Amino acid sequence: MARTLRETIRETLRFHLKKKIGHVYGQCLTAVDWIEGTVPPLTEKDGLIDLNMADVANGGVVVGAALFEKPIYVIRFQGLNWFNAPIIITYAMKSKEIWNIPCPIFIRSIGQEGTIGPNTGSSHHSIYYRMPGIKIISPMTPMEYKQAHNYFIKNTDVLYVSEHIKSYDNTHEMIDKIGNNLDIVILAISITRFEAYKAEKYLKTLGYKVGIANILWIKPFKIKDSWVKALKKAKYGGLLLDDDYVDGTAKSMAYELNIKSKKPIHVMGLEDRSAGYSSSTDNLSPKANKIIKKVLKIIKND
Repeated sequence: MARTLRETIRETLRFHLKKKIGHVYGQCLTAVDWIEGTVPPLTEKDGLIDLNMADVANGGVVVGAALFEKPIYVIRFQGLNWFNAPIIITYAMKSKEIWNIPCPIFIRSIGQEGTIGPNTGSSHHSIYYRMPGIKIISPMTPMEYKQAHNYFIKNTDVLYVSEHIKSYDNTHEMIDKIGNNLDIVILAISITRFEAYKAEKYLKTLGYKVGIANILWIKPFKIKDSWVKALKKAKYGGLLLDDDYVDGTAKSMAYELNIKSKKPIHVMGLEDRSAGYSSSTDNLSPKANKIIKKVLKIIKND
């Protein structure tokens, strides 16, 4: 039976601890569900360190640890990086460049959504994106997660791993669907990748040829030659999807794609408003039905 992403993450943490590469830090690591089953049922003796509930201080604890080991830092809700990020940004991400002293941290930042309010919903990789000294990856498959951890082991960077809770049951690798003479190419980040495939399937029934590009590396933004080639020939350019606000990572990446392909790259992500705690006030990542409407609007207005 194929291993889920959840199981892959759990075994990655177990390997990290057993090989004594570094401790695993975070809040409520052992509480109730072991963070959706992604943390191995170990103890502090094994290297699992439960931190207190002071988000503004915990980043400093992990930065200190990163000066003598390679810690994994679990942040249960990506939005809480607004509290955790300051010392990581001002010290860990600059230490290697300025003093030649690496301060590597594997930041497991977990995106969630669905009536959980303004501070804890969705993904927020844009918080770190504009700052030097950071690498950002968004793995949605088991092999992609292994790639992220292998990179961290071999390098001395601060690595921001943008996860999403709704991907944890996934067992399949996600393959680009790129070809020639497409109508449009959808380039998707994080959980929007799953919705992109649903939208492509429906648009195909309407007679449209839609390509899918799975964005894994956000910073550096690793653009495949096949994407650029497909975009250049795509009749209506591209649509970039994100599970973050578009005024940040999405627009920056769309600009890079536009420069390389000379084609319009539209963007779609969270609405520019705070989320609430009810379904009527929520602010969710683009779902298949909205992606379909956006693509049809692009085609109609071309």
